[in-house]
Amino acid sequence: MKILLDQMMERRNLSERQVSIMTGLSPSTVHEIRKGSMPRIDTLELLAAGLKVKISDLIESEYL
Repeated sequence: MKILLDQMMERRNLSERQVSIMTGLSPSTVHEIRKGSMPRIDTLELLAAGLKVKISDLIESEYL
């Protein structure tokens, strides 16, 4: 499973700081997820809500 935050940020031209403000997550959390850290489900919910996407849009998996 892979989190697609980095690709989404590039497509939307968003910085880590902007994502942090949009989602309420700390900049360090956003950075760690971009670099491959696996977030908890509640963190994925905050990302999806802040970016106005479905959680499934943030995840690449052969099982989705």
